[in-house]
Amino acid sequence: QVQLVESGGGLVQPGGSLRLSCAASGSIISINIMGWYRQAPGKQRELVATVTSDGRTNYADSVKGRFTISRDNAKNTAYLQMNSLKPEDTAVYYCNIWGPFGYWGQGTQVTVSS
Repeated sequence: QVQLVESGGGLVQPGGSLRLSCAASGSIISINIMGWYRQAPGKQRELVATVTSDGRTNYADSVKGRFTISRDNAKNTAYLQMNSLKPEDTAVYYCNIWGPFGYWGQGTQVTVSS
């Protein structure tokens, strides 16, 4: 059994910042890839960013230069630092391990609005 617990979502004004956290626990030996995805109302879930166990990162073009993904391997925890937030970043953000066919968190709402 694997559990992913997300935290850090909320309401923020345009231009503001938020930091999301995702802690993985349970029957985990190693996590090669951790990632964040998001789903806005009426849209499909999309990749935001991923990070491998050796620190390689990948970002969606829409968040490059504004978001930073990182992880603490010892704690099986991933983070997403989101700066210069825009209204179009509003979505439910989901943590993921082991890729789209792996495990998902319950999601945390991020709302960017004035």
